[in-house]
Amino acid sequence: MKVIIAAAGTAGHINPGLAIANKIKEEQKNSEIMFIGTTRGLENDLVPRAGYKLKAIDAYGLSKELSIKNIKKMLKTLKGYFEAKKIIKEFNPDIVIGTGGYICGATISAAHSLKIPTMLHESNAFPGKAVKMLAKKTDTILISFEDAKSRIKNAKRIVYTGTPVKIRKKEYTIDEKLKIIKELGLKEIKPIVLIFGGSQGAQKINDSILGIIENKLNKDYQIIWATGPKQYDIIKEKLEDRNININYVENIKIVPYIYNMEEVMNVADLIVSRSGAMTITEISNLGKPSILIPLPNVSGDHQTYNAKVLENQKAAKIIKNEELNGTILNETIKEIILDKNKKEAMGKNALKVSTTDAEKKIYEEIQRLVNSKKEGK
Repeated sequence: MKVIIAAAGTAGHINPGLAIANKIKEEQKNSEIMFIGTTRGLENDLVPRAGYKLKAIDAYGLSKELSIKNIKKMLKTLKGYFEAKKIIKEFNPDIVIGTGGYICGATISAAHSLKIPTMLHESNAFPGKAVKMLAKKTDTILISFEDAKSRIKNAKRIVYTGTPVKIRKKEYTIDEKLKIIKELGLKEIKPIVLIFGGSQGAQKINDSILGIIENKLNKDYQIIWATGPKQYDIIKEKLEDRNININYVENIKIVPYIYNMEEVMNVADLIVSRSGAMTITEISNLGKPSILIPLPNVSGDHQTYNAKVLENQKAAKIIKNEELNGTILNETIKEIILDKNKKEAMGKNALKVSTTDAEKKIYEEIQRLVNSKKEGK
């Protein structure tokens, strides 16, 4: 099978594309897979690192604003369409798949014009502009949350598959769990709250934890906190201003980044984070209660819609970014972490929206579409 995958910008767009590519390679070792991206996004690191070829085109997110800057972006994106068309013609794939970002507009449109089978994967509960715009042209749209289905109009075919993620639910023995907790520098006797704001951290979340530390609010629970690499030194300085050593904060382990995230998420009793699509999927697959702080000012406010998927199941509490502070975060943590029945019920409710076989479902849809096109259906 020959496949082109269009993915650009953030890890939330690129990682599902890589997971799909890996599944295809697992099932069909002789498959040829190429990625199309831009010269600006994380794809330039993640795709070659995963062993796949990457071709770059011009593509930009567009707004309705009539300005010189936007007109230039439109012209560059139009150029990107013809660049994508040339790449697709030369590679001659059996299918072109888009997993998110403005790159999909040019690539899926070009594939459609060449009568190549097309597929889009939408990770968010509130579909992005590209998916809505391309719905009529795309043969199959895969969604991560059932809530997204009613928000996509005029689609030929929509299939609920979930989002492929690396983190899986693990059943550790008591000794294995204690070993992980000890390696984290935490105690086994207090509940563990995992707090992170994505790979780069989140300043608003970080500032609220500083409030918890300063007022010594977390006496009943302990925290493993990933600040984000870019914010670690800033946090360190802010703590030093308060005469606190970052390595010796009571009941809190502070790190720039968590490399063994699967282990940490599995042993945590509660997760506090942003609500990107992959994070929501991981939390639901693990069956963990969560406190979600949606990132504001993102396209379509999609992180709020993602968070509501779990909130509607009574599996998560949402705190608005503008309302977040140390006092509110601490009160919400204690409300969940100190109520065993509530904590367990929220975890069970999260499992109701879990999808643990996303790669298998996606691969089956790819096979179905490619075979149906070959048979002329």
